[in-house]
Formats: sequence, C-alpha cells, structure tokens
Amino acid sequence: MTADVLLDVRNLKRYFPVRGGLLQRKVATVQAVDDVSFSVRRGETLGIVGESGCGKSTTARLLIQLLAADAGTITFAGQSVGTSGGMDVRELRRQVQMVFQDSYASLNPRCTIEDTIAYGPSAHGVGWEAARHRARDILARVGLDPAWFAKRYPHELSGGQRQRVNIARALVLEPKLVVLDEPVSALDKSIQAQVLNLLVDLKRNLALTYIFISHDLNVVQYMSDRVLVMYLGKVVEVGPVGSIYGAPRHPYTRALLAAMPSMDPDHRGEQAALTGDPPNPINPPPGCRFHTRCAYAEACCGASEPPLAADAACGDHRTSCHMLLPGSGHTAAPIVA
Repeated sequence: MTADVLLDVRNLKRYFPVRGGLLQRKVATVQAVDDVSFSVRRGETLGIVGESGCGKSTTARLLIQLLAADAGTITFAGQSVGTSGGMDVRELRRQVQMVFQDSYASLNPRCTIEDTIAYGPSAHGVGWEAARHRARDILARVGLDPAWFAKRYPHELSGGQRQRVNIARALVLEPKLVVLDEPVSALDKSIQAQVLNLLVDLKRNLALTYIFISHDLNVVQYMSDRVLVMYLGKVVEVGPVGSIYGAPRHPYTRALLAAMPSMDPDHRGEQAALTGDPPNPINPPPGCRFHTRCAYAEACCGASEPPLAADAACGDHRTSCHMLLPGSGHTAAPIVA
C-alpha cells in the first residue's frame, strides 16, 4: 500500500442468509458484496455508481463496521481494522463518519440540533460544554446560524437544513474520511446544488477525503476524482473520472452513461441503452455477471470471470471484461503477441 492511500479494501465479501420454512432455516444466500477490492487516496473523492441493488450501500456499511464482513480486509491509515493489534471500531468511527440518504430518519426527533451534534464528541470523552461549543462552531461552518438552529428540533427544519445538520454531525469529530451515501438524492435540484457546493468547500477547507455514493451520474461526475462502477456485488470498472466518462471500457459503464439525460435535443437517445433487470443476487450467473444483459457476450463470458485488469494506455483505469483481456477467447479481445 502506497503512502498516499488512506483506505485499502481487499476481497471484501458479505452474504445475507435467506430463511424460510417452519423453522426459518437458511435456504439461500444473497451475494450482496462479493470479492470487492479498491483503495481511496488521501484528499480525493471516490465516486461509487451502479444500479439499485448492486451493493453500493452495503459496501459503505461494511467500511464503517455497521455490518460485519464475511471475508476480506480493511486497512485504514496503515492500520488493519478489527484485528488484534489493529484499529478498533471505536477509533475507526472517530476517523470515518457517514452521511445517510434519509436526513430525517438519521436524526433523533426528541433531541435538539445542538445536542444531536454534541453527542458524538461527548461519547468520545469531550466534556459536555466543550462538545456543545464545538457543535455550534460546526453548525456555522455548514451555513446554519447557531443562534437560530441550535435549539430547534428536526421537524422544524427543511430537508436541506436537516442534511446540513447530518453533515455537521459527521464533521464534528474531525474525521479523515466521510462516506456519503446518496446525500442529495432526496433534495430538490436547487438545494442539491447548494449542498454539493458546501461539500466541495468543506473538503477543501478541512482537508477531507470522500467516498461519494450515488445513482446520479451527473452528480458523481461533478464531485469525483475517480469513479468505481459496481454491478451485482462486483467491481466492473474503476478509473479517473475523465477516463470513465470520456472513454468507458466496460459495456455496463457505457450503458449507464448512455442513459444519462441530455439537454441537447440533437443527442437524445432513441433506444434504451440497457434492457431487463439485473439477475437475482441469490443465484447470480456464472462467469461475468453482466453477460446475460450484454450485447457483446460470447461463450467465454459465461465460462469464467474476467479479472479487474489495468489498461495498457492508462494503468489507473481497470476493467473486468473479456473483450479487453488478451487471450480470453473473445473475438474482440487483443491478440496475444
């Protein structure tokens, strides 16, 4: 792991049991996250995209240990998480915070905004008065006047204001990494822009690192330095944002980008970029999991899973596709010299 890597995830896996029958025995498993590996560098924003059910949010919860992984390793700031002699969960959650999609459900309706934000520092040993003072400072940083908002309750705030409170609560512990799981998807477009610009300013002023999860490809393009594309629990492509959006390699990534709304009437899509639903994660297809919906699929695609391999022209852009793998057996694959 290089010095500028803040978070390193290797072979992360999480399966959920499906229970049925009179005794509620396990009858199947949902392969939500299956052998996922990636890294996040200090000071960057890594965007994670994919269809609903691809494993984005489950991956986020595994990172902050809200869910326990079935397999794999997480290394944060050079320390292994959850292992003997490594970083414990309490310390991890001080340095890694999360902002959830539902701004109202994330807040305690019986606590004032000031007490909600101050609770985190107090739980980590800061005196209550000092914690409340810190809460008021961070409220001002996210654009909410403490004189007006500190003593209010969540139901008295708008959706955008509640999300600013959630951002403040995440930042009050001065974390190094913030995981943002669909932080603006429930907001109006004009409010989305304000919150996104706030996040950009906070990242610059507080030297933060972000993992930004969203289904909105335009938002991910605006926020991210690198983008990771997931499909059915797997990483299918990862690379710099300019490379992913300008020259996508994987057919699934190309289909996602082709489905983006265009403001130019001369570039309206005439046909659906991708049809059908993803396969059932209880019984995913063998080989490349996308081959059942891929227009370029051949026999080799269902026979074996392609590795996430680096592109010769751009080593930081990696794709899992038989068409790009020399000697894979696909008719479009490069010829082995």
